[in-house]
Amino acid sequence: MPQSSQNDAVLWHALKTSEVLERVQSTQEGLSSREADKRLQEYGRNELPPPKRQHPVMRFLSQFNNALIYFMLSAAVIAFFLDHAVDSAVILAVVLINAIVGYIQEGKAEQALDAIRNMMVPHVTVVRDGHRQTLEVGDLVPGDVIVLEAGDSVPADARLLKARQLSSEEAILTGESVPSQKQEHAVAENADLGDRHCMLYSGTIIAAGQGRAVVVETGSATEIGRISSMIAKVETLETPLLQQINHFGRLFTWFALSLALGLLAFAKLVQNYSWIDGFMVVVAISVGLVPEGLPAVITITLAIGVQRMARHNAIIRRLPAVETLGATSVICSDKTGTLTRNEMTVRRLVAGKAHYLVEGTGYVPEGEIKPQEGASGRGWEDLVLAGFLCNDAKLKQESGQWHVLGDPMEGALVALAMKAGQDIQQERNAWKRLDEVPFDSKHKFMATLHRHEEHGTWMFIKGAPESVLERCQQPDHDYWAECISEAAHHGERVLGFAARRCDDGKQQLEFKDVENDLDFLGIMGFIDPPREEVLDAIASCRSAGVKVKMITGDHAATAQAIAKQLHLAEEPGVMTGADLDKVPDEELSAVLAKTSVFARTTPEHKLRIVKALQQQGEVVAMTGDGVNDAPSLKQADVGIAMGKKGTEAAKQASEMVLADDNFATIVSAVHAGRTVYDNVRKVIAWTLPTNGGEALAVVVALLLGMSLPMIPAQILWINMVLTVTLGLVLAFEPAEPDVMERPPRPRNAALLSPFLLWRVGFVSVLFTIGVFIIFEYAMRRELGEEVARTMVVNTLVVLEIFYLFNVRYLNAKSFSWRGLLGTPILLIALAAVILAQLAFTYAAPLHALFASAPIDWKDGLVIILIGIVFMLVLEVEKTLMRKRGKTNVLAES
Repeated sequence: MPQSSQNDAVLWHALKTSEVLERVQSTQEGLSSREADKRLQEYGRNELPPPKRQHPVMRFLSQFNNALIYFMLSAAVIAFFLDHAVDSAVILAVVLINAIVGYIQEGKAEQALDAIRNMMVPHVTVVRDGHRQTLEVGDLVPGDVIVLEAGDSVPADARLLKARQLSSEEAILTGESVPSQKQEHAVAENADLGDRHCMLYSGTIIAAGQGRAVVVETGSATEIGRISSMIAKVETLETPLLQQINHFGRLFTWFALSLALGLLAFAKLVQNYSWIDGFMVVVAISVGLVPEGLPAVITITLAIGVQRMARHNAIIRRLPAVETLGATSVICSDKTGTLTRNEMTVRRLVAGKAHYLVEGTGYVPEGEIKPQEGASGRGWEDLVLAGFLCNDAKLKQESGQWHVLGDPMEGALVALAMKAGQDIQQERNAWKRLDEVPFDSKHKFMATLHRHEEHGTWMFIKGAPESVLERCQQPDHDYWAECISEAAHHGERVLGFAARRCDDGKQQLEFKDVENDLDFLGIMGFIDPPREEVLDAIASCRSAGVKVKMITGDHAATAQAIAKQLHLAEEPGVMTGADLDKVPDEELSAVLAKTSVFARTTPEHKLRIVKALQQQGEVVAMTGDGVNDAPSLKQADVGIAMGKKGTEAAKQASEMVLADDNFATIVSAVHAGRTVYDNVRKVIAWTLPTNGGEALAVVVALLLGMSLPMIPAQILWINMVLTVTLGLVLAFEPAEPDVMERPPRPRNAALLSPFLLWRVGFVSVLFTIGVFIIFEYAMRRELGEEVARTMVVNTLVVLEIFYLFNVRYLNAKSFSWRGLLGTPILLIALAAVILAQLAFTYAAPLHALFASAPIDWKDGLVIILIGIVFMLVLEVEKTLMRKRGKTNVLAES
């Protein structure tokens, strides 16, 4: 008995029920228990296989495989051998904390797979040995006949044998905002997943009706299982910032090693240093060069970004995603529930020759019915009456929010009646329902019979417009076809309505009563409206150079209509998944450039689009809420899941979760991400010249055969004190005014831009000049080496303070009232540095540790004067660079 596995590519939806039963070797009465046990041994349990997991120890050790972590470990070793055990312990603690955080955050794929496996329901009703019985879902096998009703979760992929008013919610797989109506008849071989009305898929929910189906796929062969396999194959990408830091780290490591070895040889061979003295010089240079505090400050900067985003409903699950958002150049967004409200709304009424447009969105019963040219004021009354009487839905208000109980489109009809001023319960009581013909996918309509004391007995019908029209008396088919086409062109789903007066004694409604002689009342067009705030958010994206592409499982016309309303592009091009399959890989780039909307897509389509964009160098953010979105969410540089309506699988596959399911929150997150990256660049722009100046001063002293202006312990003091104070200040800097007016930086943008390289060299030289001016000043006054070195340390700290004020505003002048006042945290850090330097200079215990000595207050004024001159020189340099048209460190790629 061959199982119809995914590899067999059996088109179950295109086969007749008799052919399906023959293929799985089963009957309408299901399998025998003996045969089921045999198949369970052969095909395994109906569950997804657990993912391959890396050993916990290896996962933990992998957290240390980072160039900057190597820097920190090197700094810890150097500090230890310089008898600074406390400094060494602090650095090691930072490394360990980073590793623990990374270990906890890793394993996104395993969590996503776990979430999908948990969607499998625990029990199911199955027919075996000719009798109904309840089994664990894991015991299902191909050929089992299952019985389902409203509220049940579908336990496996199954082909319908019998359906009665059956519909299922398949948004997690298709993205469709309304339930899919089901029937047992075969459909076309090339039908999209959302159009396979004779199939039920694992993990979806039965919305209404009853059905009996035969299981055709179990476990990993189901649609959800196939998606699970796709997630497992997706490789986690390194974020742009981590790529840049690691590249910088590798280059910096080779540079530092080469410089150290070269200077050690020079000290020994040219200057006749002893090996020990030469080694101490190399240690001093290494301590000056290695920015041991930089990884910690970058981590803290990212963490502050996480906190800022959390206050705006963007929950970050993986720290580097904060910065990656700032580099985002393309947002691939799902439609339903993300760009739209996932709430159906009546937008258009056509009653006879009169046309009306309806205001308001969602289920909130607010808005007017406005007549268009040539329409009377209330010619829609009979149409609206039919809509909420031939209807089983109710609207409920909870905590100020309106929700539908029942079918979303029927809920929209109730909301429409309330907008028209109807008291729904009162009218339904007045129009007593006597009988009904439930909706069925065969005849595609619903009919109800009502009696009113004044108006008598009436029958109301609603359904697919073509089905209702063919039962009406001499309708103008060409006119109504044009009206339906116009609504469809605007992406609206259309229902037709009809009515007929019946004999007052009629009590029951039969199918033959609805066959003909109906009076056609008109049509209504429904749409899942865009979220109001999304329009402004997409406009912000376009001004920031961030492209937005809609990727949805919905119909092309509906998706294009929403795209036009949102101004997704000047003229949003549309392509269906079926058309995308025909595009070869070498032509995909051109297609992506001119297409803004991809409709009727599968998980494979979404994944292919994201990968192709990344291959073009784009930094891709992908939004989604369904299981079908999980593979592409994981593949994207930033996966963004919906917090309210998103599935757990989507959340676990994502780096960010939107607590409010609001696309506009993504734009706020991009703004915050760009600010974080700006602050990271500012940290680097301040740290590297500082370290460069320290190291360059030692190198110059060595080359000139002079005494070292600082000993290694003093260099380490400078780095330690400033990193934990002034180094952190830049992490809290507010956004630059033009942060959302720049284009996204390229994925391969260098961490050290040409301007930043110039600034590192220029400031390092200025620092070195300042060091030797004050050192020579002290030595000429015969103050001694200890006082001279103490003055050098204080000079470097003062220069770094003034440089901090300069680097805060690389786009504007630093001499401003706002610039001089600084932020509260800057002033606190500045006070801490001043106190630390006073202790370094005048506290006896620190004299013994760092070979420092007291200095005269007049010498202190000289040091401050050098800092002021330094600040003026940098402002002149900044002005000249701007006049020459050089871009600043933040904008330059």
